Amino acid sequence: MSTGPLAWRAATLSGVAAPTRRTGAGRRFAALPAALRRLPWTGYVALAGLALYTALALAAPLIARYSPTDVFVGGPFDPPSADFWLGTDALGRDVASRVLFGGRTVLVSACSAAALSALLGGALGLLLGIKGGLVDEIAMRALEIVMSIPPIIFALLIVGIFGSSLWLVVATVGLLFVPNVTRVTRAATLALVAEDFVAAARARGEGTLSIAFHELMPNIAGTILVEFSIRSGFAVLFIGGLGFLGFGAAPPSPDWGLMINESRGSLDSAIWPVAAPAIGIAVLVVCVNLFTDALLRVIGPDARRGTGA
Repeated sequence: MSTGPLAWRAATLSGVAAPTRRTGAGRRFAALPAALRRLPWTGYVALAGLALYTALALAAPLIARYSPTDVFVGGPFDPPSADFWLGTDALGRDVASRVLFGGRTVLVSACSAAALSALLGGALGLLLGIKGGLVDEIAMRALEIVMSIPPIIFALLIVGIFGSSLWLVVATVGLLFVPNVTRVTRAATLALVAEDFVAAARARGEGTLSIAFHELMPNIAGTILVEFSIRSGFAVLFIGGLGFLGFGAAPPSPDWGLMINESRGSLDSAIWPVAAPAIGIAVLVVCVNLFTDALLRVIGPDARRGTGA
C-alpha cells in the first residue's frame, strides 16, 4: 500500500487511519541487528574487548585466587608471580583479584549511569522537541545553565552534601549527563516533527505522548543508543576519577580509581598496583569509543548529525 501524501489524504478523508511512515533513521534502527554484521573490523575488536571485560567480571569469583579484601595473603609489594599474577599492594592484597572484582563495579556503575542519562535525557528531549514553544525555551535555558557548571564541581558538591557512596555517585553522574543527552535527542526530534507521518498522527487525533513514543521514538532510538554508548565511556572516566579523589566506593572495596589512589604514593616501590587498574580503565574506554564510532557508521548520518560526531 502506498504511504505517500496522497494516500494519507485519501485515507484521512475516507475515515481510514493512514499508515505510519518511518523515516530512514527508523528503518536503519529497525534493521540494526542485520546492520551490526557490517561493522568495520575495529567495531568487532572493540566488541570482543567489551565481551572479554564482561566475561572476566562475571567469572571473577571463579578466576580470582583470593578474596579482593583479604590482607597479607602475600608480602607487601610482592612482584608478579605464579601465585600473584599482578603482584600485591602495600597491604599484601592480591592485585589480580582486586582488578577482577573491580571490573564488576566499573561495568555496572558506568552502564547504570549511562542508562539513567539515556532514559531521562531521551524522554525529556523527545517531549521538548515535539512540544516546542515557551516550555521548550524555558527548559533548554535551564539545562544550559546546568551545563555551564563544571561537572566535577557539581558532583563534589552533591557528594559533599549527601555523603559518599558508590550509588550516589552513579546517580549523580547519570543526572549530570542528562542535559547533553536531552540536547542531542531534542535536535533529532526537531528534525522529524515536520515529517508527514507526524502530521498524519496529529490528524488521527493522537496525543503528544502517543506521537512521541509510538511515532518518533523508533526514528531516534539509534541516536539514543549512540548516546548511551558515548556516555558509558565518559562514565567510566568520571566515576573512576571520583573514586581516585575518594568519593565513591569506600575502602577496602576493589574500585579501580580507589586502587590507583591507594597505591600512587608507593610508585617508587612497585608500579603494578597502579598500572593494572589504570590500564584496565584506559583499555575499557578505548573499546567503548571504538565501538561507538563503529556504531555511528552502522546507524548512519542521522545519528551522526544528532551527536555532533
